[in-house]
Amino acid sequence: MAAGAEVRGLRVAKGYLRCDTDDMFWCDVQRDSVLATGADAATFLQSQLSQDIRPLQTGDSTWSFVLTPTGKVEALVRVLRRDETTFVLDTDSGFGEALVARLSRFKIRVAVEFTPLQRRIVAVRPLDGVPVPQPAGVAGVLVAWGSGFDLDVTDSAEVLDDIARGSAAQLEAARVEACWPAMGAEIEPGETVPAETGVVAEAVSFTKGCYPGQELVERMDSRGARAPFRLETVDVAPGAVPGDDWSVDGEVAGRLTSVADRRAIARVRRSTAA
Repeated sequence: MAAGAEVRGLRVAKGYLRCDTDDMFWCDVQRDSVLATGADAATFLQSQLSQDIRPLQTGDSTWSFVLTPTGKVEALVRVLRRDETTFVLDTDSGFGEALVARLSRFKIRVAVEFTPLQRRIVAVRPLDGVPVPQPAGVAGVLVAWGSGFDLDVTDSAEVLDDIARGSAAQLEAARVEACWPAMGAEIEPGETVPAETGVVAEAVSFTKGCYPGQELVERMDSRGARAPFRLETVDVAPGAVPGDDWSVDGEVAGRLTSVADRRAIARVRRSTAA
């Protein structure tokens, strides 16, 4: 798309992202980033991630799990390819150090280094829930949970001065509505199996080579096995908080993991009817 062309109210003009409508907002996102660089970075990450990163071109991104050898989720990460030998992995705030430790444990005689990266992420989201396409020429990273894209910038006041600033609560409400899992809330490191997260389709390739934890993922998929729990976005009463029981017809069916006003993500037992 040429500079100046519009995409649902977003446009690129003179190198900046502009918005001609009032149905979007932006806010800062706190995420931990890890720089992976070296001659063996691509092959090493390909051997460790549940997603196939070989098709990624420079600037492309994808979601992936980093699993334990037994198939439990250690991290849900987004992988951005910067060039042939450089990748950026980002995960939820507070889990970057554990991600570096996990990747380093499997690094044996390979030319790859992991470095915590100071990186500001700005999220642009629509107020009406309709996905926002990424304009050409904007250094954005796609998000899978239906609200547009994350935009990496260094001067949001200049780049985003036509878009209203939102709040962390608004962004959390969008995540809850999309039922997108967060580390430490819906995903308990070392305990949660991928099938419980609801994002296997976005984070797993069933045609790539081997990686730690693959056996459990492949076995559950091939057998059509249902996970012990699933995530659902549900209505809740005022005052509900994470950790509260969630009931169906008077019986406890699960537990709330994230709450945004009157909506919440619940970890629901397999036996509960949809």
